[in-house]
Amino acid sequence: MGIPYGTRDFLPAEAKEKRAIESLIVRNFMRWGYDEIVTPVFEFLDTLTMGNGRSIEPYMFKFFDRQNRTVALRHEMTTPIARVAASRMNGADLPLKFFYLSPVYRYEQAQTGRQCEFYQAGVEFMGSDSEAADAEVLALSISSMKNAGLKNFQVCLGQVDFIHGLMRELHLDAKAQEAVKVALEEHDLVGLRTLADQSDLTESEKNKLLGVPLLHGGPEILKQTRSLVTNEQSRRALDNLQSIYRLLEIYGAEEYVKFDLGVIRDFGYYTGMVFEAYTPGLGFPLCGGGRYDHMLSDFGSACPATGFALGIERIMLALEREHLKSPTPPKDTYISYATGQRNKAIKLAAARREEGEIVELSPSEETRDEASRHQKTRGYRELVYVE
Repeated sequence: MGIPYGTRDFLPAEAKEKRAIESLIVRNFMRWGYDEIVTPVFEFLDTLTMGNGRSIEPYMFKFFDRQNRTVALRHEMTTPIARVAASRMNGADLPLKFFYLSPVYRYEQAQTGRQCEFYQAGVEFMGSDSEAADAEVLALSISSMKNAGLKNFQVCLGQVDFIHGLMRELHLDAKAQEAVKVALEEHDLVGLRTLADQSDLTESEKNKLLGVPLLHGGPEILKQTRSLVTNEQSRRALDNLQSIYRLLEIYGAEEYVKFDLGVIRDFGYYTGMVFEAYTPGLGFPLCGGGRYDHMLSDFGSACPATGFALGIERIMLALEREHLKSPTPPKDTYISYATGQRNKAIKLAAARREEGEIVELSPSEETRDEASRHQKTRGYRELVYVE
């Protein structure tokens, strides 16, 4: 008997690794002062496609409830949390700092690292439009990946206003702007070249547009890029990135960050800084996020916000590719017993569990050799044999 397309089973060893990674990440979120929030797995389609969400609708799992209303499985967590913040917590003391650990659902071309059902952990920081809020979520994302056991990764940091300002500077119409954004999202350099060639841009303007995906590097790239644009929107975006980076230096997180001014996330609600985290050998981001200042307005409560999501399965895959030991907690004790010693063994197992140990009790009497073999094959550090 098979399982639906785009889903997977986690066998015990994989489930243990997944749970250990999730626990480390969640504890880190809590240490930074974030509170957990849980939303329904499915919501009304109109809620999940509020604002710019219609573009994602073809990738959503949709069905009807008993009143023939269209509902859908959540495809990401930011929109449901924005709904809660605007409707259930309107008037609460700001900022709101939430974290979540949830499965989400999206039609995908299933492949390594991509499933239709996948798990995300993330945070939303609502109620501040400052660079300090952006720097905090960036530093927290880096801290969380390190806590999960990753060592070799890089965060690519961009700013959507830089792109928007440049396209207005080049006088691209709305249709052309949308096509350029899609090409940048998909890293389609050939498509971007085609768009430039089909436009009325001068050769100099074409080169400026085609150069966007190449604008990546350290802090020096901001100064170099500033001389390439003349519009204030793009220059303010560069100033914003500079301010965020200075704060990341204080956090001690700057070594993981590079600027990439061609980064545009795959959701249309981002309004400021955006970022994606990559590790060598994987062609998709482990983590991504950014600022989205207008989403809560769509739900009737204006409030700036920023956040990110980590892909749990992608972190597991990255650890495997880097040959890093998964941060799984060890099993402590396997307790077995000889004939007539079951009651004593049960009491001993209960006492050890009360002390916080991970203990497995043999379901039946065994010889010492059998117990020793089970202790080793089941991965316990210690054997206690009651006789």
